[in-house]
Amino acid sequence: MTRRDRDDGPGRPPDSQGVYGIAVTSDLVGTGVQNLRAYEKAGLLDPARSTGGTRLYSSDDVARLRRIQVLLAQGLNLAGIAMVLELEEKNQRLRDQLARKRNDRQGS
Repeated sequence: MTRRDRDDGPGRPPDSQGVYGIAVTSDLVGTGVQNLRAYEKAGLLDPARSTGGTRLYSSDDVARLRRIQVLLAQGLNLAGIAMVLELEEKNQRLRDQLARKRNDRQGS
């Protein structure tokens, strides 16, 4: 959950909610729709689907796609990017866990 997921009032979807179609997302990120499909096929992201099966990308997905682009520009292939993203997510979970433990100790 991102900060905006918690703080935004009514009328604005949370960052994790899929709202952008594939063409809009392609324009936002500056890559072709075929690349978005390839990233999904490689397991780098998993956009939501409408009841009709249309891909719906969230703000979180767009941020992840921008991170993918940075890693591609640095010379990583899709398999390497998958590993980096997994390690970054694990690192964040561990940081969050450590912060909770520190807060629990301070509260005691």
